Order: sequence, then C-alpha cells, then structure tokens
Amino acid sequence: MATRTDRLALPKANLLRFPDRRSVYWLDELPTRSKNVSTTVFELTPRLEQLAQSKQSSRLFKESRSPEWTVSAAALKACPSQRVCSLASPRVPVDGWQLDRPLLAPLRYAVKTVKPSPRICHLAQPKRARMVLIEAPSVDSSTHAPGVPTPPSSRILQLASPKQVHAEHAFARPVSGPVPDRVLKAVASESLQTLARPKTRQALFEGYDPYRVSPAARAATASPRLMELSLPLPRKCKSQ
Repeated sequence: MATRTDRLALPKANLLRFPDRRSVYWLDELPTRSKNVSTTVFELTPRLEQLAQSKQSSRLFKESRSPEWTVSAAALKACPSQRVCSLASPRVPVDGWQLDRPLLAPLRYAVKTVKPSPRICHLAQPKRARMVLIEAPSVDSSTHAPGVPTPPSSRILQLASPKQVHAEHAFARPVSGPVPDRVLKAVASESLQTLARPKTRQALFEGYDPYRVSPAARAATASPRLMELSLPLPRKCKSQ
C-alpha cells in the first residue's frame, strides 16, 4: 500500500492532453491534419452541435394570440358587491373645493380704460437714494437742504492729505554701489591671507579622530567665569 509520502511524491497529472491544440475549444481527440493544408481542420463534437442548435418553441406556444381574451360565463353573470361598487366609484372632492384660478384673470373694461391720478403717478416713481452726511453738531442742519454736499472742514482736508516723507529719511542704498579706488588697489597682508584659508582637516579614512583632545586643551585651566557658568541653576539643585 502506497504511503502518504509516496502519493505526494507523484507528479501532477497533466490535464492538457493536447499540447499542440490550436483551438480555444476543448476537443476529445486531435483533428486529422492534411498534408496539403497547413492549417488545422476543426471538427465539432456532438455536444457542440447540440448547443449550436436554435432553441425550440414550447409546445404550449400559440402564434396567433388575440389581445382580447374570452370572458367566462360565470364572470358575465357575476354581480358586484356593495364594497366593490364603493371602491369602483370615483373619489368625491371635499367640501369647499374650488377649481384652480387661471394665471391671468380677465380684466374688466373699466380697469383697462381707467386713468391714474397724480398721486398714483408720484408713488409709481422709483425711490432715489439720499446721501447720508455727517455734520458737526454746531452747524444747524435745518439750513442745509437734504442731498446737497457740504464742503469738508480743514481737519478733514488735513487728514486726507498724503503723509509726507521725513526730512532725515534715507532711501535704500543700491545693491551694486561704486567701489573706491583705494579698495581696488588694496593688497591683502600675509595675516589676512592666512586667516582666509579654510581649515584643513583629515578625513575619517585618513586617520582623523574627531574625539581626540589636543594636549593644549588638556592642560587648560578654567577661569572663574567659566566655573560660574558651569554651575547648575539653584532651583534645579536638590537640598541635602
């Protein structure tokens, strides 16, 4: 009897029995190839021929069906009950229901020939916006007619004037200014050239150790000011 390991060691069954299959349909056997024809000749199986047949009509189907069905004799002699008659009757409008009024009601002849009075013509004029003026309390507003502009006071004219530039105001200097001749002819000293050179430092792979302390720093003595700055804050010191 084969063990579980032997059954798992068997190769997987190849379900594609026709490796040279050129059709998208599944065939039971390979079609015969002709020597003169290079393409494959496809043959339908009985199942495919059955599926290719058109669907047959039902035996109960009748071609000539009239939209008017025959009414049975019992239905012709039936008498509706009182409930069926009440449901078949149309809905009665409620009391006080009125028909919709037309959008444009007909105007009477007297309305069409009437002439408006001067008062109605005055009320039909569009309303004009009036200017709201803020006047000084000392000026009598009764002497000024509404809608007439009032000349501004000296204070308003002073506030409306633009702000003047201060007498000592200095404008922004241009980005590119003239260079003096003595600066163009100046020669840097040896000390300036030494200070202008960047500090050379070896790389890490060349033996540079950033954590090495120089002998001068080891022999240095802190000043009283440094000692004072190195002390912690009194509020952070715990009382013994």
